[in-house]
Amino acid sequence: MTGGGPHAVLFDMDGLLIDSESVWLEVESEVMAWLGGEWSPAHQERLVGGSLYLAVDYMLELTGADAPREEVGRRMLDGMAERLGACVPLMPGAKDLLAELRAAGMTTALVSSSHRRLIEPVLDAVGREHFALSVAGDEVARTKPHPEPYLTAAARLGADPARCVVLEDSPNGVAAAEAAGCVTVAVPGLLPIPPAPGRTVVASLREVDLERLRSLVA
Repeated sequence: MTGGGPHAVLFDMDGLLIDSESVWLEVESEVMAWLGGEWSPAHQERLVGGSLYLAVDYMLELTGADAPREEVGRRMLDGMAERLGACVPLMPGAKDLLAELRAAGMTTALVSSSHRRLIEPVLDAVGREHFALSVAGDEVARTKPHPEPYLTAAARLGADPARCVVLEDSPNGVAAAEAAGCVTVAVPGLLPIPPAPGRTVVASLREVDLERLRSLVA
């Protein structure tokens, strides 16, 4: 990949591309009730942008329940898969941005901490044609905030990480992107993300278009 502008645009999924944080809250609350505990938005905020089993371990620690870790994880995945199979709500501006990037021939990828089982219904709903590839949380050894997911995507695309623009909504995701050396655009969701050198912060994907992404990569 040569020439000016980004080599690729890499999208996070939950809370950035799809409006799924409220769905996660519902599923987590149901699983916590099964474990004999209670769940709140404050609990969820501790886990935004993290891995499935980080959430599972936190739930088991909170409740002290004698439940197999794998069973708790399965219930989380079952609940999310059922809901995403029925409806995938896109975030404002996501559809238009994806369409613009595809029309311009820009390479894009989906890079998520969610498991492959949850990425598949999203790809079906959003349109697989928008993404050259996707990287799931259960396909890397270390998930966000480690840079491995974004480095993996860049390597598979044959792109220089420094010429990739990452769109993220969580501090963990931003940390992963910046540790990978990518240009980062933060669209804060449940948690605030302050401006920082080399980081662009916007209120919505409606504020992002191809021209702006090109301007971020010399």
